[in-house]
Amino acid sequence: MVLIMAKDYLFEIGTEEMPAHVVTRSVNQLADRTRKFLKENGLSFKDIKTFSTPRRLTILVEDLAEKQEDIDEVKKGPAKKIAQDADGNWTKAAQGFARGQGMSVDDIYFEELKGTEYAYVHVQKEGKKASDILLGMSDIIKAMTFPTKMRWGSNDFEFVRPIHWLVSLFGSDVIPVEILDITAGRKTEGHRFLGDSVVLANADDYEDALKNQFVIVDAKERKDMIVRQIDELVSKNNWQVKEDKNLLEEVTNLVEYPTVFSGSFDEKYLQIPDEVLITSMKDNQRYFEVYDQDGKLINHFIAVRNGNKDYIDNVISGNEKVLVARLDDAQFFYDEDRKYPLSHFVDKMKNVSFHDKIGSMAEKMERVRIIGNYLAKKWNLDENVVNDFDRAAELYKFDLVTQMVGEFAELQGVMGMHYARLAGEDEEVAVAIKEHYMPATAEGPLPETTVGSLLSVADKLDTIITFFGAGMIPSSSNDPYALRRYAYGIVRILLNQKWSLPFNEVLPEIVDLIDGKTPAKLPKEGEEDQEIALFIRDRIKQYLQKNDFKYDVIDAVLASSQQDPSQILAAANVLGLHHDDPEFKPVVESLTRIDNILKKAKFKGQIKIDEDLFEDASEKELYAGVQNLQEMKDLADLYQGFVQLQPVIDNYFETNMIMAKDEKVKNNRLAQLAQVSVLADRLGDLSQLVIK
Repeated sequence: MVLIMAKDYLFEIGTEEMPAHVVTRSVNQLADRTRKFLKENGLSFKDIKTFSTPRRLTILVEDLAEKQEDIDEVKKGPAKKIAQDADGNWTKAAQGFARGQGMSVDDIYFEELKGTEYAYVHVQKEGKKASDILLGMSDIIKAMTFPTKMRWGSNDFEFVRPIHWLVSLFGSDVIPVEILDITAGRKTEGHRFLGDSVVLANADDYEDALKNQFVIVDAKERKDMIVRQIDELVSKNNWQVKEDKNLLEEVTNLVEYPTVFSGSFDEKYLQIPDEVLITSMKDNQRYFEVYDQDGKLINHFIAVRNGNKDYIDNVISGNEKVLVARLDDAQFFYDEDRKYPLSHFVDKMKNVSFHDKIGSMAEKMERVRIIGNYLAKKWNLDENVVNDFDRAAELYKFDLVTQMVGEFAELQGVMGMHYARLAGEDEEVAVAIKEHYMPATAEGPLPETTVGSLLSVADKLDTIITFFGAGMIPSSSNDPYALRRYAYGIVRILLNQKWSLPFNEVLPEIVDLIDGKTPAKLPKEGEEDQEIALFIRDRIKQYLQKNDFKYDVIDAVLASSQQDPSQILAAANVLGLHHDDPEFKPVVESLTRIDNILKKAKFKGQIKIDEDLFEDASEKELYAGVQNLQEMKDLADLYQGFVQLQPVIDNYFETNMIMAKDEKVKNNRLAQLAQVSVLADRLGDLSQLVIK
């Protein structure tokens, strides 16, 4: 066995500054594509480390083999009678076999195996050198994908940002990978302002060499430096900073050499709602907001500089001026908005389009009020809740036309809450205005109040119904209006509030209530409304998958006729809880047997039982047991009822001929089984379950 040597391989793509949000995913993509490339080319390696900054995507392949393993093996091909015709000529099968091994038919020889002669070739290949294979790294660069790409110069090549340099070092040897007019070498670039170019002697010199030029290429190390410096700063000043993983990740990918500093602003701005101040600092400037030990927002901020401590006072002063300019704008908008009553903004809703195919925002608010009142009656909600909902529905989109939300769109709902409070609206009304946007992400926080939950469900239902009615239905790859997220939010809120809502029943009624209150042609019963029910049903599946239910349990509960998320979840909980019980298998087998008989008999008659047609005590016993089950509302109780009924069902089958010659007796028995099947359907299609 020949020992193959190995050494580290460094590959760096140097670019102009990339957006922070693409840095981590891009370097991971580079590593994943390289890993696949090396495996496909038979080059062994230990691991791949990633390094990244706003200006570079880098991988270090550890212990990469210097060459492929040599091949020395015998390959078996087709039988001789297939490889050659009667005249001894080579067939296409033989030619293809030889070609597939990189050889010709002249290399084929025959040997006998178990009485039959087969074609063989002896394949001997020297493994390719890694230095030759690694030239293919240029193809990896070309294959990389990004949310947005750029072109530069006169070429058609696209990348996330223009590429300025490449480093490709296999140990100490340069692998001259080429992209456009750039040939990889051993020279990399230090910090844009503090560092110089670096010529690397060896791949392993990379981290330390760049650290000397004020570039921390290890993203985790940069993040740890930021966290450590923030901790020192807040400890020194007796402050608090709330953890924000997304902001921390972003600032980590905005700098190559982080230095943390703090700044301040005039206390007068603290009269503005906290959310406005936080948005101005965090979303616009990438600052961390600061709190005192009581958790109260104070007039300081923490930021991260891309550089060292030199001239830090100038940096602080510049950042303070930028922030104050933003806060001055916010103060102006806040003062201007408060000059007007809420009715001033509500009146403007008539001229604000929700969608040109669906109508105005005022029309939407009216539809939502109608839907919410319908739902409130369904759920027997308290009169106070209904009154607060009605008022919230009259107002809840008004802040879209305020100057503050015009400038800070991410504060929609939040500013509505604050302005409603200032106008003297009830707290439940004010909070509902904010909560109707929740959940803002698939797994984001849910509304905490009943009014907010009702408003959120009604608003999202209206959006889904009207968009479906206008023909703007999500495709498998496209959902520009986030209707899937809205539907998933509805499911989560219903389950959180324990509200029952069978969509197949309620959607036609809701459509009838709001029909004519939008230019969109709303889905009628039996048309798109059932498509909406199925659309929401898919979101129930998503919920069950995210909560780790077994796949067969999910298939079973979703295959039932049930459309109520709360009942579907309850069924999944029951089946999941008892899935591995010893009684589970016989219960499922008995109920599945009933369904199979009904399908085979194609029974579609009415489920009406005539006790006078009973011929055996087992029929009476099953009838009594089913009557008892029909009284059970809780699915956990229903399942236990089936456990008790299982021996009764088995005895029924042993005693009676279901397909009796007497047509009336036969139909009566099938009707009895159909009663059981209808009850079992509340748990799901049990034939979907995988049981041992």
